[in-house]
Amino acid sequence: MTDPQPPVAEPEDPKYKDRTFRSSGGIAGGVLLLALGGWLGIDAMIRGEGRTPWLALAGLLLAVPLVVAFTVRPAVYANDDRLRIRNPFRTISLPWASVSGLRSGYSNEVFTQSGAKYQLWAIPVSLRGRKKASRRKSQGVAAGDPSGGASRRPGQSAQPESLRAAGDQIMDDLRELSEQRAGAQSAQGEPVVRWGYEILAPAVAGAVLLAVVLAVA
Repeated sequence: MTDPQPPVAEPEDPKYKDRTFRSSGGIAGGVLLLALGGWLGIDAMIRGEGRTPWLALAGLLLAVPLVVAFTVRPAVYANDDRLRIRNPFRTISLPWASVSGLRSGYSNEVFTQSGAKYQLWAIPVSLRGRKKASRRKSQGVAAGDPSGGASRRPGQSAQPESLRAAGDQIMDDLRELSEQRAGAQSAQGEPVVRWGYEILAPAVAGAVLLAVVLAVA
C-alpha cells in the first residue's frame, strides 16, 4: 500500500503587483496607423502589378514594427522592488537602489547611480496640461482658495492631484516610491538592459528587402 501523495500547493500570487503606465493617446494613434497602413499595404499586395506587391510587402515589414515600437510598445511598470521601462527598442529593469533620480522637463527621464539616463517614453510630457494646471491654481489663489477648488485627502501635504499635470503626478509618485524603497533588501541590484530584437529583426528584414527590390528594378 502506497503512502498518500501530499496535496500540491497552489502557486502564490506575486507579492508586489506592478503599476502600469501607458500613453492612451499613443496607443490610439498607433492602432489607427496600423489599420490604415495594413489596408493600403494589403490592397497593394493583392491588386498591384510588377514590383508593387514586393514594395508593399517590404514597406509593411519595415513600417509595422516601427509604428508598434513608438506607439503601442512603450510602457512603464513599477512595483516595490524595481522600475521596468519598455521603450521603443530596449527594455530597462532598474532596481530602486540603482536609481539616483527622476527628472521632468521637456521629457521624463530616470537616472542611475552610474550616471546613465533613460527616457520614459510611456509617460509623455504635456505642456498643455501643465499650463492648464497652473492656470487653475492661479485662479484659485486669486479667489482666495490656494487649492483651486481641488479636493485634498486627509493628511495630504503636497499639491492636490488635480492641480498637477497627469505625467508630472505620475513622476511624483515614482520619486516617492524610489525614495521609500531604495534601501529595501529586495530592491538591490544592478540595471539590466535588453534589446527588443522582436522589433529590430523584422524592421531590418523589411529594410533589406526594400533595398533589394529597389536595386533590381
